[in-house]
Amino acid sequence: MLKYKTVIVFFIFCTTASQFSFCQFSSPITHTNYYLIAHRGGVVDSSRAENSLPALKAAIERGYKMVEIDMRLTKDSVLIIHHDMNFKRYFGLDKPVSEMNWEEIRKLKSNTGSRVLKFEEALQYCSGKIEVMIDNKIQGNDTALFGRVFALLKKYKLDKAALMIGTDESTDFFTGKIKLSCTRKQLEENMLKPGYRPSHYYLFGSELTRDDVEWARRNNILAVGVINAWRYRRFANPAAEAEKDAQRLKATGLNHFQVDSEFERFFR
Repeated sequence: MLKYKTVIVFFIFCTTASQFSFCQFSSPITHTNYYLIAHRGGVVDSSRAENSLPALKAAIERGYKMVEIDMRLTKDSVLIIHHDMNFKRYFGLDKPVSEMNWEEIRKLKSNTGSRVLKFEEALQYCSGKIEVMIDNKIQGNDTALFGRVFALLKKYKLDKAALMIGTDESTDFFTGKIKLSCTRKQLEENMLKPGYRPSHYYLFGSELTRDDVEWARRNNILAVGVINAWRYRRFANPAAEAEKDAQRLKATGLNHFQVDSEFERFFR
């Protein structure tokens, strides 16, 4: 009887282990040594628009650790995720986001069939699945509005790991609440200020050197490299130039990267 129990236990263990391995390694990028942040709201291609639900869903399915979303404000103060100042590129409407109410915006359909997401909708979908980097495209110093942003991050338990590409006006409010992007020069200046903590900031850029990365590590500062498709548009072979940058940045010792999904293959 003991022999049969042992066989059964062994079978269950093997089955469970097999399922665990599949969950861990079925995605094309989860088994890499890199922490990848999906630029432009997820996996973007001819069938998935920037900052759309399909793009976000694909980023989660493909094992990205974080997604960068672009935050804007409508005329009637609704927070949405959208990159451009207007809706021309994906929706064919050359009208500023700031001049449209949510009721108008919510009816728009992109050329891929997607709609504009509220900021809260995106956070709710990300909660428990993927962390967020916020590109804050809201001008001014509206502390009540920024308070709403932070409250939503806390509501969906995304505040602890959140990163922000901020504005000068919003820096004072978000310092100490969300890690803010900085150049090395800005970080060195911040170090001289009262109340400085390395956990308040991260080093961010496409031109980081080995010295920058080692300096950040010595000072307990997170460093994030950037492989951004916009940077390579002027080249005849954008992918080749992006690969050169990816190899150069990896050689610095970086393991956190914000990338456009078309370049994720350089990190497999």
